[in-house]
Amino acid sequence: MFKFFKRLSTVVGSELNAMLDKAEDPVKMLEQYIREMAEDIREMETAVARQVANEKMLKRKADDARAMADKRQYQAEQALATDDEELARKALEGKGEYDKQASMLNESWDQATEDSKVLKSKLDEMKKEFQEMKLKKDTLTARAESAKTKAKMNRTMSSIGNDDSRRGFERMEEKVMQYEAEAETTEDISTESRTLDDTFDEMEKNKAVDDEFKALKKKMGKD
Repeated sequence: MFKFFKRLSTVVGSELNAMLDKAEDPVKMLEQYIREMAEDIREMETAVARQVANEKMLKRKADDARAMADKRQYQAEQALATDDEELARKALEGKGEYDKQASMLNESWDQATEDSKVLKSKLDEMKKEFQEMKLKKDTLTARAESAKTKAKMNRTMSSIGNDDSRRGFERMEEKVMQYEAEAETTEDISTESRTLDDTFDEMEKNKAVDDEFKALKKKMGKD
């Protein structure tokens, strides 16, 4: 029954850091401790129940032996009243045996009663400490979850701001700038080509108009 308090001392110490150092899951381990403690309490409750039953049994037997001793006393008196001394002696002998049994049983009952008190006190103590450990478990669980969340966040932030990530962003930025430069150069070439084509088209158009104008003047004798 004392293994409960051994487990209790394990949980009361710096168990959270120890679990983290061993790469154990604090939440699962704390739940396991609580289950083990609850099992210890159930075992203690069973032991107390057996002890109380034994105490009651001894009390009943002691009372029965005392009742038989009183009965033999009455029978001895009745036998002596009828002048049956032999029967009275036998009754008194029986009374003496029952007196001894009653005395022994009462001593055992007294010891059983004291043992029951001790066990009940230990059980009450265990239940009280168990409730305290349940509260402590909730606190440690919250701390563990908070620590895991912070650690995960720190790892994420570290991966975001590391050199590889920055270099990757820089490379992507250079590629985008390269794409923009290529697009701008292509657009300049295309614009220049269109401008040159337009100039030649305009020249061809003007030449055609000039030829037609000369032909018209010649036709009308305006040369």
